[in-house]
Amino acid sequence: MNTACYTPESTIIAGVNVHLHDTGDVNEDVKGLVSSAEDYTTVGNPFVESPRMKCREVSVDYSGKRAVFGVSLDIARNEVIAMIGPSGCGKSTFLRCLNRMNDTIPGCTVSGSITLDGMDIYDRKVDVVPLRAMVGMVFQKPNPFPKSIYDNIAYGPRIHGLAGSRSELDALVEDSLRKAGLWDEVKDQLDKPGTMLSGGQQQRLCIARTIAVSPEVILMDEPCSALDPIATARVEELIEELRDNYSIVIVTHSMQQAARVSQRTAYFHMGWLVEVGETDQIFTNPRHKLTENYITGRFG
Repeated sequence: MNTACYTPESTIIAGVNVHLHDTGDVNEDVKGLVSSAEDYTTVGNPFVESPRMKCREVSVDYSGKRAVFGVSLDIARNEVIAMIGPSGCGKSTFLRCLNRMNDTIPGCTVSGSITLDGMDIYDRKVDVVPLRAMVGMVFQKPNPFPKSIYDNIAYGPRIHGLAGSRSELDALVEDSLRKAGLWDEVKDQLDKPGTMLSGGQQQRLCIARTIAVSPEVILMDEPCSALDPIATARVEELIEELRDNYSIVIVTHSMQQAARVSQRTAYFHMGWLVEVGETDQIFTNPRHKLTENYITGRFG
């Protein structure tokens, strides 16, 4: 990625590298955009000690149209961070940057810097296949493979060479299903199609499939939006259990869910990271007016 043109004091606006505190040499249209940009300066502390992932001045464009503006944020170890904000605010776009899912979208370009344990994930030498094992994704709609329950879990370990024998693979499948809270429900029907499970079970199967390849980070893009309240509660319990072993980043439209499952919350607005803080503080004493307006339902 091109990181040379991005600094904490500058951003690209209308194709111009603009220093937010020195706008004397830019035209009036860009000055107006800069004024808006200053309104969106991140409040709170987006950084943590010894982060699992570091994102610095990350911007995303779709065919030249800016969707995410210079986001800097750390992903902590053994923590759930929730990303909230109105529809179209850039939170899912930013989430997909964390394991290079945006690479699959024609015309999408990502700039800035994202590292995982010090490794630049956008370095040309990085293979995205093992990267997406280290930073797994659980999608909005459950998407089990058209395979048996067993093979849904075993597929990733097989292609990544994580099990040397059938007995090791059996143990890995069982362990993953146990961690996903699904083993007792499916242990006698592992040869049945994963698609025969209920929606909530399918989503937990997808979570088990993700953790079977030993990720460091799990990304969740509205994982409960298609589930009923009972299935949602089970997935939320699972997220809390998984936090002991993984970093979890969850995008959610449910502020109640963000409050229940996360320790930190990041609020996005129109492509900008507006506020980051401890979840209790964000929901009880937001520091930015835009965050307060969203939390109190004035827009969204």
